[in-house]
Amino acid sequence: MEPESLKTGLSLWQMFMHSDAFMKVLMVGLLTASVWSWTIIFNKIRTFKRIKEKIDSFEKKFWSGESLEGLFEKLQGKTSDPLSAIFVAAIKELKRSVRGQKETSLQGVNIQERIEKVMQITIDREIEKLNTQMIFLASTGSVSPLLGLFGTVWGIMSSFQAIGVTKNTNISAVAPGVAEALLTTAVGLIAAIPAVVAYNKFSNDIDKLASRMEAFSGELSAIISRQLEQNRGSK
Repeated sequence: MEPESLKTGLSLWQMFMHSDAFMKVLMVGLLTASVWSWTIIFNKIRTFKRIKEKIDSFEKKFWSGESLEGLFEKLQGKTSDPLSAIFVAAIKELKRSVRGQKETSLQGVNIQERIEKVMQITIDREIEKLNTQMIFLASTGSVSPLLGLFGTVWGIMSSFQAIGVTKNTNISAVAPGVAEALLTTAVGLIAAIPAVVAYNKFSNDIDKLASRMEAFSGELSAIISRQLEQNRGSK
């Protein structure tokens, strides 16, 4: 039967309270990072769900047969998803270029290049927005285990120092110190594992959204190119 002191001494709270100031600060920091990671995770889940719903809604409107001009008038100042932002940016550039075509003697190919460049800039901007706070998840996932391991090494060193001073190698005296040291590794893994899983999942989602944006910009570019050719042919 285990001594009562050993039972209480090995509880999570007792291990935390018996640890030194450095390990307490380290564990509190890791737990704080874990809480903030979960906050980011829930926020990202809601954000990606909303974006996907709005993209699906926009694509239905875009392929419904409505004119580009009519859809553009409805969306001005109301872009709430990456595809509508790309669409509005492209049509704005098309209008500006067509208005200035006579004055600047621009050819259709120059207009097409400008529109494609504007769409690519918009795609890059939208991807940058999607990547917001991803660096924190990546950093938490990679650094937390190392900090936990560092805390464990620190705790074991302190335990061996205590053994050297007291000359007591009894397991009941050694176990609490070793358990306290290992606790920081556990806390580091608690912070790291969800962050790594979430980072990989969100990175995959961003790649899929980026592919949809690239595909849409290519389709829109082809539609605009046909319109420009029709306009040149009708002159």
